Amino acid sequence: MPSLKRSASPRLTRLTARASPYNTSVTLFEAQDTASIPKISDSPRRSKRVKLEAEEPKFTIKEEENRNPTPTEPEASGSGSSTPKKRAAKSPRKPKPIQQSLAVPHPAPENWQETYATIKRMRSQIVAPVDTMGCDQAQYKEAEPKNRRFATLISLMLSSQTKDEVTDAAVSKLRSAIGGSLTVDALINAEDVVIGEAIGKVGFWRRKTEYIKKTAQRLRDDFDSDVPKTVDELCSLPGVGPKMAFLALQVAWNLNVGIGVDVHVHRITNRLGWHKPPTKNPEETRLNLQSWLPIELHPDINHMLVGFGQVMCLPVGPRCDLCDLSANGLCPSAQKVTKTKSRKAVTLTAVKYENDSPPKIEIALEPEETKPILSDFTLQKIEPT
Repeated sequence: MPSLKRSASPRLTRLTARASPYNTSVTLFEAQDTASIPKISDSPRRSKRVKLEAEEPKFTIKEEENRNPTPTEPEASGSGSSTPKKRAAKSPRKPKPIQQSLAVPHPAPENWQETYATIKRMRSQIVAPVDTMGCDQAQYKEAEPKNRRFATLISLMLSSQTKDEVTDAAVSKLRSAIGGSLTVDALINAEDVVIGEAIGKVGFWRRKTEYIKKTAQRLRDDFDSDVPKTVDELCSLPGVGPKMAFLALQVAWNLNVGIGVDVHVHRITNRLGWHKPPTKNPEETRLNLQSWLPIELHPDINHMLVGFGQVMCLPVGPRCDLCDLSANGLCPSAQKVTKTKSRKAVTLTAVKYENDSPPKIEIALEPEETKPILSDFTLQKIEPT
């Protein structure tokens, strides 16, 4: 009878039982080599104690690359596939065209001509920050036409959610930091740190640093280092929206293709009741205004209302008591200002007399301070030349 000890040989053995030919009550066991046993895969019943390890298929270098595709290629659907299908490259998404008009024009507001003329008259007597530090002022420090247009675009990009005073200072500092002139090549070659330090006072300066660098690269690669002449091309630049595009075309190219609507224009026209129902964002305001405002007034309304909003129709605490629209009943949002009596300050002074007499208290009223009509700006009447 063969030994039942496990053999050290890597070959596997199996015990088979058979009845003894000498005595039927005796069962004999024999060790049988697995080579003579049918393969497990051929057996109808698979043992749970036997683990099958599929042999790893061998691949060529090319097939191995296909098994580990790049992010742009999908993995092979089957282990036997040596030439997986490549995913078709997606074409760059085309920017959505900027809407130019409404399907149904907004009706013209009542008495808008009188309101417009009143604001224009008041603006002729006001010097606002936009008049001296607006985006149109950046071009005057450049000599070349291309640089003038580029400086206008950069000023517009930096002006988003930033006061004109801060934007004007940032443009001047940036011009000095990159060599004395705002050119496409100078901005591309400038380090991000240099640009960031120059424009660090404007809102979202880190994001704007990235935007103006990418915009300069696009202008050099696609537009011959010049500002595009269409709204859709301008809006395809990083960080450029419809308001900037329309203003850039008006200032840089003298093209009147739409109204640049910012927060001032959006706020004031809604206060005047020119939108029914009120608009929710500047784009809705722009489409409404363009549908009924005469086209010859499109280039002027932004500059006029921005200065009016900076000095008179403030976001918080508008100066309705000084506004002619309130006095003439042309503004439905005018606030009534109640004048309170000013309190006069009282000064108590202890005066000690000679001859050891007790001190006496003298009471005096301080003179009232004369406050200017406008705290930040003054109304100036501009005489015609």
